[in-house]
Amino acid sequence: MNKQKLFVGLSVLIIDQVLKGIIETLTKSYVIIDKVFSIKYVTNTGAAFSLFENNIFILILISLIILVLAYNLSFSFKSNKINNITFGLLYGGILGNLIDRVFYGYVRDFISIFKFPVFNIADMAIVCGIILLIITSIKGELNSKSGDKNENKSRRGNKAKNR
Repeated sequence: MNKQKLFVGLSVLIIDQVLKGIIETLTKSYVIIDKVFSIKYVTNTGAAFSLFENNIFILILISLIILVLAYNLSFSFKSNKINNITFGLLYGGILGNLIDRVFYGYVRDFISIFKFPVFNIADMAIVCGIILLIITSIKGELNSKSGDKNENKSRRGNKAKNR
């Protein structure tokens, strides 16, 4: 794994875990902007929108599978700053919530915006990583074996060109 991915992933992981540790000591919610943004500690035994609620083993297994898939997928993309940030965000976010599930049996959430479900730094990193992954996929940031943008042309077309 390159240094950029490692730095981004570890940064997300550390910030996520430190903030969760601080926030879980709070005894009350804090309204930052009335009806818009507040800090509110909650625990979540499910995934997004309470999917697989109280099925910790399944959620740990899914997290591990997604982490391995993301790692393998990273080799399909060019090694550049945006792709390194993308996969670093994904690794850090997935690991942040995975650590919670393994050690606590639930994910610690604390960011409340509007009436959206409460979430955490790891969730934000995963969402941002997925958005960047979609953008880089659309932009054509995939690796090509020869580095040639015309690689997708048929072999026959390339043979005829070389004659």
